Amino acid sequence: MSHLVVLNLGIGDVHSGCPNVIAQVSNRAENHYPMQYIGSLPPAPELEQLYRRWQLLYREFYRERGGQPQWSAPRAITISTSGVTHFSEVEFSDLAQQLRRRLNQWLNAESFHAIDRKLSRLFDPTDAIQVIIQTNDPLLRRLPWHLWNFFEDFPQAEVTLSVATYERVPDRPQSTGSMRILAVLGNSEQIDVQSDRQVLEALPNATPLFLTQPSYQELHEHLWDQRGWDILFFAGHSQTEDLDTSETGRIYLNSHQSLTLDQLRHALKRAIRQGLKLAIFNSCDGLGLAQALADLQIPQVIVMRELVPDLVAQTFFREFLTQFASGCSLHAAVREAREKLEKLEGDYPCATWLPLICQNPAEPPMDWRTLPAPAAPHSAQKLRWPMLLTSLVAVGVIGVRYLGGLQALELTAFDQLMRLRPAEPPDSRLLLVTITDQDVQQQDAQERRGASLSDRALAQLLEKLRPHQPRVVGLDLYRDFPIDPASGLEAQLQQVPQFVAVCEVGEGGGTKPLAGIPNERLSFSDLPIDPDGVVRRQILGMAAAPTSFCVTDTAFSFRLAQRYLAAQGIQTTRDATGTVQIGETRFPQLRPDSGGYHQLDALGYQVMLNYRAVHPPADQVTLGEILSGALDPQLADLVRDRIVLIGTVAPSFKDYFLTPYSQADPMQKLPGVVIQAHMTSQLLSTVLNQRPLLQSLPNGAEIVWIWIWTTLGGALVLVCRSPLSIGLAGVGAILLLGGISYGGLLQGWWLPLIPAAIGLAISSSAGAAHRLIYLITYT
Repeated sequence: MSHLVVLNLGIGDVHSGCPNVIAQVSNRAENHYPMQYIGSLPPAPELEQLYRRWQLLYREFYRERGGQPQWSAPRAITISTSGVTHFSEVEFSDLAQQLRRRLNQWLNAESFHAIDRKLSRLFDPTDAIQVIIQTNDPLLRRLPWHLWNFFEDFPQAEVTLSVATYERVPDRPQSTGSMRILAVLGNSEQIDVQSDRQVLEALPNATPLFLTQPSYQELHEHLWDQRGWDILFFAGHSQTEDLDTSETGRIYLNSHQSLTLDQLRHALKRAIRQGLKLAIFNSCDGLGLAQALADLQIPQVIVMRELVPDLVAQTFFREFLTQFASGCSLHAAVREAREKLEKLEGDYPCATWLPLICQNPAEPPMDWRTLPAPAAPHSAQKLRWPMLLTSLVAVGVIGVRYLGGLQALELTAFDQLMRLRPAEPPDSRLLLVTITDQDVQQQDAQERRGASLSDRALAQLLEKLRPHQPRVVGLDLYRDFPIDPASGLEAQLQQVPQFVAVCEVGEGGGTKPLAGIPNERLSFSDLPIDPDGVVRRQILGMAAAPTSFCVTDTAFSFRLAQRYLAAQGIQTTRDATGTVQIGETRFPQLRPDSGGYHQLDALGYQVMLNYRAVHPPADQVTLGEILSGALDPQLADLVRDRIVLIGTVAPSFKDYFLTPYSQADPMQKLPGVVIQAHMTSQLLSTVLNQRPLLQSLPNGAEIVWIWIWTTLGGALVLVCRSPLSIGLAGVGAILLLGGISYGGLLQGWWLPLIPAAIGLAISSSAGAAHRLIYLITYT
């Protein structure tokens, strides 16, 4: 049974009390004359102090955390936190509990028992109860009335606010057909209003019109639409100004234009007369907006009482509309959606305090209506529909991919397929000599000069390696300081002509190369890093900036591979198209839109990095093991005719990078020297062992690939007779697509897995839904 309780607080406030509180109770369904009870509330000035303190701490709490990665920005332009300098989360939580206790002490006053206890005896816990608090006092309107113990005892009750003066708008037209929604997506700086848009687009029996960052004139014109609107929705930034006086609400339409609802007064009055029943402001600090609309006699308004984090706003709106559109009353849907915010309170304290309904008691609550059943389609239409659907889905998926909307998903899927590849043996042509934290500590700190390897230790290492005739020795360390004359390093460098050093091209001048190294033995070690921080590509060469200290145009891994292969008579050339060719093997350059990339910064000459499926990719020893003589018996076998890469793996030097094999754990990053070994191994294995080099299809072929799989999803509607069989066939098709994509990767082809899977899933799911609706309606 649905009941209405109107609690009129009169002209009272917390300072002087509410001497004339009138409670009217009625049954909406039976239209009974209301029962009336009279009581009073004593002065409680400490409530204002508690609330003001809570509000200041609340705003400071979100200001401090709004910049952290795991926190959503609030849907407000500014946050005022004057008067608060420091506090703890425990203090904030305690203050919220104090406010709750003091509010219930006030409502448990003996002078209010005539109302409070009567209400508790009138209803059953299963009754649906709408409690309207009538007051024009700004502070009373802001109190968290939902914390009243009454709402604990009656889980189907929900509180709403109302102004003291109200009336019903006569001659309001009744809506027919779908629910018409005017959705205003305002200034969205640092927040995601597209999530709200997706919720509205998925609503049944609804026709939303979206105004994205509209001008004042555009919004004004649409509010005057002759056909009328059922719901006005706003997402973006808003705030209430002059809280202590008139509570003026302001919304921000775009980056340069904002307005108060008073500036839309006539347009809003017209929209309300034409059937506007509900306004939803999924934005911050909306009580001023609710006040302005209540003065215009709108039936219902939903606002947020304080600053609302973006994630909280998105979650509430999704949960509310899901319940409301499925048949729940507006008040029950708001309460359930509000209470579901409890799961976010670990990160967003007091999230359940924010949503609030403002109600015109003279108007009936709004209900979601269903559309008439659609006419049965003709047989020809049943055949045309899947074809039209698949075409629209394919165009949409290809368009989203072209705009870069799927890049993150495609790169994640690429990483997963890379991790599924079978293990490979280490590359026997390489040896990794790593410098550990222990190796660093065993060297003289003054000789190291802040580096991980001193000149003396490097000279000793070269002296150990040189007699065993390594084919190439590569040092993956920056050494932009003069060589210590007493270290013996200059002499060792002259005796090891196969030595290759690195410098950094970088920005702002990069780093200087090791002194005395000729350009043909110099290389850069810069790594191309994707937007998500993962190294999936390697650079073979690029032109150095004129201002850079590092003047080489050849990458470290490429220089090592070139010198190794040149000893076997395999030379590097470029064909007529400019493609790099080593021996008979071509290395096609990455395009800005290769594979799943969108507008890739293809600086220099880049190729995909086909990591060797083993870690480390080659035999690995430490600096200390070589210098101590522990490896002398087998050092010749480890070094002779190999590429020896020297680099640090000491975490203190932070030369670590994410790879497709990395998970969320930062310890799964790979040292830079190990990644350089993977890159060098790729070049050698591609030339000498015909190991596949990763490539992507031409753009046209990728479009055809996505279209084929999307069409397959639509074809399932024609082949399968039931929604279940369509769903099972769709799952099977996606598994087949994944298997083909995995096999393609093993052969060196990066196929568009995610766009094809999305197209297939959408077209088959839509087909299953269409078939289900058809079966329910016409069988």
